[in-house]
This record gives sequence, C-alpha cells and structure tokens, in this order.
Amino acid sequence: MRLYDVELTSRFWLGTAGYPSPQLLLDAVQAARPGLITCSLRRQGQGGNDFWGFLQALGTPLLPNTAGCRTVDEAVNLAFMARELFATNWLKLEITGDDYNLQPDPFALVDATRELSREGFQVFPYMTNDLVLAKKLLDAGAQVLMPWGAPIGSGQGLSDLNGLKALRQRLPKVPMVIDAGIGRPSHACQTMELGFDAVLANTAVAKAARPAAMAGAMARAVDAGRAAFLAGPISARELAQASTPVVGTPFWHQEPQ
Repeated sequence: MRLYDVELTSRFWLGTAGYPSPQLLLDAVQAARPGLITCSLRRQGQGGNDFWGFLQALGTPLLPNTAGCRTVDEAVNLAFMARELFATNWLKLEITGDDYNLQPDPFALVDATRELSREGFQVFPYMTNDLVLAKKLLDAGAQVLMPWGAPIGSGQGLSDLNGLKALRQRLPKVPMVIDAGIGRPSHACQTMELGFDAVLANTAVAKAARPAAMAGAMARAVDAGRAAFLAGPISARELAQASTPVVGTPFWHQEPQ
C-alpha cells in the first residue's frame, strides 16, 4: 500500500509499547514483518537513545505518535520534537479527551491537524468512527485516517460495526487504518474484509502469552481478510439458498396440501 507517496510492504502495523522485554518486541517484529511500527516520544524518553537505536536496528518504517497528550499545544510541541528525533514528517496524532475510555478529543484533533499540516507534517489522526469528524480532519489536511475499532486496550474488536461500515462506504477512497480495540486475529481479518486498508495492533500482541506467535497470526489474518475483500464475498441472506441445483433431480419432494 502507498501512503503519502511512501510504499509499505504490509498492511499490518505494530505498536511497540508494553512488551515485557525488547527481545520479545524484536521477536514479534520478525514474526509479523509489519509495514511500520509506532512509537511515542514519551516512550522514547523512558528508554533514551538505546531504545531509539534499537528501533532503528529493526529496519522497519517508523510512525511516531503523540500518545499521552491532552491539548493541542502539547501535541504540536511533541510533534516537533518527534520530527527532530525520528527524522520523519509522519505523525500519528493522538489527543486524549476522556480519561475513562481514552476517547480522542475531536475538537483538538481538528485544530492540531490543521496546524501540523501547515507545518509540513503528514498527519495520521487517531479518531473515533464519527463521519463528520472524519470529513473535518480531511478538510484540515489529513490524507489518512485512523478510526478506532473500540477503546484502546479493550480487545473488544469492532464494537460499532454499523458505524464503521458507514464510514468506509461514505469515504471509499480515503485510506483508513483501524487502530485500537483489536484483540484477536479474527478481529483483524473482519476489519480487512470490510475494506479497510490496514490494521494496527499493540496490546493484543504485547500482552499475549506468546507475543511473536500472536504477531504472526495477526499478520496472516490481515492478509487473509484483504484477499477475501478483493475476492468479493457474498452478502448475508435471511433464508437458505441451495448450493446444488435441484432442477432435473430424479426425486422432488412436495409438501402435502
């Protein structure tokens, strides 16, 4: 897939937070071969240059994020720091609006996206699945959207299926990456079957009993879901429909009158 004129080798993306050890993160990256990995500047600050060097050594494209920010000013300042440190204009924009479910602040997202786009950032806003918000973020300069499947870390999968379907149908040409709430490979596969462009998973992999095995399973599920979408799956029906023709069969059962 190509985003902001950069071609990525996989539609599965992987977060780098919460792993029990750097080795388990490395194993997960090697098992999944993700199209990119995400990292927050706050996480980088905890590990210093050693962690940044470790991420560079992975050889996987990096998407910095502003996780933990709660205001436009915080997000913008962190974005400039991330660009200097990670040497990229790409930015996953996160601004938390509620401490209970970590829902993104829609108003701050639009303002920050507009300001960062003017400063040359290529913004990936993390948002809810609100259609009006999506349109305003596109008007503010975003070219890629990252709607949630469910609250971050919840593992619920696609909690508002109808809302996500509507978002995909109304904005069919906009690249969309489902981020947050993905808990199982089946969730990732379902996401791709709906026509979304990529899946980002973090907690489901980092907290799994075997992170590398889960990362590999997620990556394969994303590939399977994408292949199914391109194959054109049938629509669900209320009634059964025989797959074998009944015309011309030697016996025909007729219900009594």
